[in-house]
Amino acid sequence: MGFPVDLRRCQALGLAGTAFLALGGETAGALPAHEFLAPGSVQAVLGLVGVYFGVVLLIAAWVLLGGVVRGPEPPTPRSLLLVLAVWAAPLLLAPPLFSRDVYSYLAQGAMVDARIDVYAYGPAQLGGPLADEVAPVWQQTATPYGPVFLVVASVLSALTRGQLPAGLLGMRLIALLGVALMAAALPRLARHSGADPAAALWLGALNPLVLLHLVAGAHNDAIMLGLLGVGLVAARGRWPVLGVVLITLAALVKAPAALGLVAVVALRSRGRGPRAVLRHTVTTTTAAATTTVAATAAAGTGYGWIAALKTPVSPHNWSPTSLLGRVTGAALDQLGSGLAPFALPAWHAAGLLVTAVLLLFIWLRLRPGPVYALGLSLAAVAVFGPAVRPWYALWGLFLIAAAAPTGSVRTRVAAASAVLALTVLPSGAPADVEQVILAVSGGVLALVVLWQAHQAARPQSPVRERTA
Repeated sequence: MGFPVDLRRCQALGLAGTAFLALGGETAGALPAHEFLAPGSVQAVLGLVGVYFGVVLLIAAWVLLGGVVRGPEPPTPRSLLLVLAVWAAPLLLAPPLFSRDVYSYLAQGAMVDARIDVYAYGPAQLGGPLADEVAPVWQQTATPYGPVFLVVASVLSALTRGQLPAGLLGMRLIALLGVALMAAALPRLARHSGADPAAALWLGALNPLVLLHLVAGAHNDAIMLGLLGVGLVAARGRWPVLGVVLITLAALVKAPAALGLVAVVALRSRGRGPRAVLRHTVTTTTAAATTTVAATAAAGTGYGWIAALKTPVSPHNWSPTSLLGRVTGAALDQLGSGLAPFALPAWHAAGLLVTAVLLLFIWLRLRPGPVYALGLSLAAVAVFGPAVRPWYALWGLFLIAAAAPTGSVRTRVAAASAVLALTVLPSGAPADVEQVILAVSGGVLALVVLWQAHQAARPQSPVRERTA
């Protein structure tokens, strides 16, 4: 017999994982500047080891839970939602983890509240303690986010009066709302797509990437995906116009969600002729344009968000196109070529071209179900775009979880999720050799503990009496 696995044991193991994450984050997370500890201090070392100990426990709990979901008596979606709530609970009051983006959100909200053009200036224009928390690379960078998110951030800034602890908690609650909308949409989208609702929740909502980056990291991708998910549910049901409005609002948080409008047209005109496609395209476009104009006017931030879509990415970004651009540029520079400065833009343009070709192939030739096609499309945008972050994988993963046609697809996506969950330090800073060693040590320690628990749970073989 192997390790005894049931829903309660998985819940307890995952809770232990997120509890260690929260505790380790107190000294190794993306802390405010006045709480920052030197990476070599004892507290920071223990925190980093503790965080990765927790990450591995969480991944193990999630993998074991996947076995329960695929077992003869799978848990109900309601019981899985309870597991999600239990796992997320310790992270609610933890410091930000794996990224400092939440400080940028707060600074941008304060800028809107102070009537500073966030599409023309970076947080440095705001000044003060809040702007000082923003990572140096983004101090002079205009925001790439849409007016809907900026309104949310501005309201939060006004409510918290620039107080950092209250602002961080508020941003995490907003992210939790987004995750709740994702979890509500997943079973409904899965049933519509002929998939297992429990399996969809396991892969799309209980995924470690959701807990690490949408909850612990408080990324605004959560509210984008939540609005996108409920918008698709509404669009496939009796409220197609409401669905378009919600998906447009999602795109006015982060632009990739605009691809959801293509899925709406496909959902409404599926199995019908070209006239139906044209009619639903006109209806969807009209509703989306009206929503965009109304939301932008209500936000009062103007249309600078369109030009801000070209906001530069981090020079250390490890997307395939950025990596190839840096390598090509370095090689051309060594050769003394004057083309070196053009290498990165050229590779970014190539990435956009590849993405466009893939989108056409998915929608016009491959023609899977609309929800699955949208998931594949968002995955292509994430992979071949100019910037890649581990949480960007959730753009496509969320909808692939809801509509994947085979278990093998889910298995591959789950394996990729587990790997990505280990790739970012809790401080959100670039890793050095010492920090990597400490992180690996924490993960290995967790594996040792899990192995010991496995061995202790195995029944002992009976000892044969020796005969004379």
